[in-house]
Amino acid sequence: MGLCKCPKRKVTNLFCFEHRVNVCEHCLVANHAKCIVQSYLQWLQDSDYNPNCRLCNIPLATRETTRLVCYDLFHWACLNERAAQLPRNTAPAGYQCPSCSGPIFPPANLAGPVASALREKLATVNWARAGLGLPMIDEVVSPEPEPLNTSDFSDWSSFNASAPRKVYDTRDDDRASGLHGDCDDDKYRRRPALGWLAQLLRSRAGSRKRPLTLLQRAGLLLLLGLLGFLALLALMSRLGRAAADSDPNLDPLMNPHIRVGPS
Repeated sequence: MGLCKCPKRKVTNLFCFEHRVNVCEHCLVANHAKCIVQSYLQWLQDSDYNPNCRLCNIPLATRETTRLVCYDLFHWACLNERAAQLPRNTAPAGYQCPSCSGPIFPPANLAGPVASALREKLATVNWARAGLGLPMIDEVVSPEPEPLNTSDFSDWSSFNASAPRKVYDTRDDDRASGLHGDCDDDKYRRRPALGWLAQLLRSRAGSRKRPLTLLQRAGLLLLLGLLGFLALLALMSRLGRAAADSDPNLDPLMNPHIRVGPS
């Protein structure tokens, strides 16, 4: 579970694999329409993802996409072509997700931005209108944009293939100043055991507006002294144990004043 950074501030378990940020369904439809989004638990188990459509193996960003209620993402043209090949008398339950075999049609009692956007998209084709209980319409076939062909570039100096993809910042401007320390890039990165102490010292060293008070200085010195005393105790205990192990007088077999066995 995590907190989305959009103005709605909703608690969500959805996680964008590409931008590594918690998203709610409103942000999912508005800003992450072509991103791989699943539950945060799935990201913890396996953070790898495939940015291509599973039906045509072409990047999702090149064409119009559609997200099902199971949050699997496909090209709308690929999903429409696959579903249109089924018989006309196919029941609504027969239209299933190509990835997880979940239902394509959202349940009637399911409300939310993802389900609403999916219903609007399905209402544009006749095979889906029948499953939604809507009358048939005259379909208008819109030409799909062709995928990017790199052979058409004559001047490669203006083409930057390594340009990073835009990262959407769903934080509002009023709260951005208070959340500057919550960076999405290193939010889920593993930190060392004493990282909090280094972060405290680094924040104190970088900020010159408010110097340490006398009480804070005394507390810091006390903490450092306590850590040094504990380290000294551990060192002396290790040295004392090593000296005791090598002392022959403590060995009953080596001590002449101790007799072992019958006299």
